[in-house]
Amino acid sequence: MQGLSPYDRYKPYTSRSIRETQYWHKLTPQLQEAMDVVARVMPFRTNDYVLGTLIDWDNIPDDPIFRMTFPHRDMLLPEEYDALKRLIEAGDPSAIKRRIESIWLRMNPHPAGQLTHNGVSLDGKILEGIQHKYRETVLFFPGAGQTCHAYCTFCFRWAQFIGEEELKFNARESQELVSYLQQHTEVTDVLITGGDPMIMNARSLAGYIEPLLTLPHVNSIRIGTKSVAYWPQRFVSDKDTLELLALFERIVAAGKNLSIMGHYNHPVELRQDIARQAVANIRATGATLRMQAPVIRHINENPADWAALWTEGVRLGATPYYMFVERDTGPSHYFAMPLARAFEIFQAAYRSVSGLARTVRGPSMSTFYGKVLINGIETVAGEKVFVLQFLQARNPKWVLRTFYAGFDPHATWFDELRPAFGERAFFFQSDAVTTPELIPVLLQSA
Repeated sequence: MQGLSPYDRYKPYTSRSIRETQYWHKLTPQLQEAMDVVARVMPFRTNDYVLGTLIDWDNIPDDPIFRMTFPHRDMLLPEEYDALKRLIEAGDPSAIKRRIESIWLRMNPHPAGQLTHNGVSLDGKILEGIQHKYRETVLFFPGAGQTCHAYCTFCFRWAQFIGEEELKFNARESQELVSYLQQHTEVTDVLITGGDPMIMNARSLAGYIEPLLTLPHVNSIRIGTKSVAYWPQRFVSDKDTLELLALFERIVAAGKNLSIMGHYNHPVELRQDIARQAVANIRATGATLRMQAPVIRHINENPADWAALWTEGVRLGATPYYMFVERDTGPSHYFAMPLARAFEIFQAAYRSVSGLARTVRGPSMSTFYGKVLINGIETVAGEKVFVLQFLQARNPKWVLRTFYAGFDPHATWFDELRPAFGERAFFFQSDAVTTPELIPVLLQSA
């Protein structure tokens, strides 16, 4: 297939190999130092397409794609950065490793109960790489898809990429998933995630997906991917692109809804010809492309950028789906913004687009309890409050329940909020919810 980009052959760059490129010399000494220090804690990976097409090198460090992919000093707390820098200069590998591990633990590698409450077992055996948080939806982490074409510095799945096996979700084969689904016919939706499943070749991806096509209760297959922005060649000019697109067609022909959950953070990611061709090729298979991303300080704080992204997506046939709130993990102190500000950005962008783009929902927090939508900031009974609502929940009975939190202009995550009107707890906070063995009961309740 004819490519539309000079970057047709994928080549990744790490914090070491980036030094061999022309781009290393575009970094100031301070940015080079940050690469040496911060990239030992937070994973770094990029490629020629991101470097040569998406980043405006005349606008670093403020270019949004540069902020998304390159490490910065302030991604670590000041005392962490200084201490790690001194250890690096002293050349003590054991001390460096201990310090890095302590930072990882401080960064909350598995937020929202991913490790403690979302795991599953079958016949007494824990199934690695499978999560079941919501009744209808199972997440699957194929072992071959636990990396990406390039890493986002804010990614809440950063623990997948740092080389620590005990922190990874990593399924080796798909038969355990099929066996689990055969016993859980309440599941209608399988989300294949990572990492990025699109890093796999088409044959490997087919090996995971095709067994699912025989399960009549599985109606939808979702694939979460950033490749649509960071390596659109995957859908246009890779050596097995035609095989990949044929797989998409087989999924649709089997009567399944195939949704490609495209992570687009900024409109520049859709301005490239090859990125637009990728959208067209995906849609031509019968698959649906949905757009989602978190709202992040330093990267996409301008409502006009969101409006432009959603409007262009609609024009190309991609459906605006979610604006997320940055999760409380990794360098969240650097990227997170007050919830009030996130709502203002969403509201301003939403007001400026047509009805076709108003399929988007947000700002949404993927909390321990479920997906909580910030539905407004209002004054009720004389108290200023956040109006909140469950879009999805561990207990299906909570879905679409509206509740209120006292307004806090500084809060950046749900756990910092308190119930409004003098209530001691939100309606869903009880011992049952925080007891791991009771979670399956909640999942199965009607």
